[in-house]
Amino acid sequence: MRSNPILNQIGTTFIPVSDIERARDWYCEILELPADGEILFGHLYILPMIGTGIVLDSKIFSEDNIYKAPPFHLNTNDIEQAYQYMKSKNVEITTKIENNHWFNFKDLDGNHLMICQC
Repeated sequence: MRSNPILNQIGTTFIPVSDIERARDWYCEILELPADGEILFGHLYILPMIGTGIVLDSKIFSEDNIYKAPPFHLNTNDIEQAYQYMKSKNVEITTKIENNHWFNFKDLDGNHLMICQC
């Protein structure tokens, strides 16, 4: 029996966004998810992810809270295809494909994020 009540699991990561509806639409388009979920309390949108969750949150948005380095990466099975897909969506890509495994990009608010082939 564990004596520590804290699990070694990440439940959700929060991304600060300036406009919750615009961010919902952008992330849902990039991830090809339906954008039909409810915006909670006027500032939260839970993206329907597999595994660790992502919550877009406009209440925590400020210039100081924008991610300057990726806090996580999105997975892909084909880094070249993912890179071309993001280019086709006119996403601001901030690195080339590094070590044949990953690249960084920015969301609409300038949060730095990563896609990685694992």
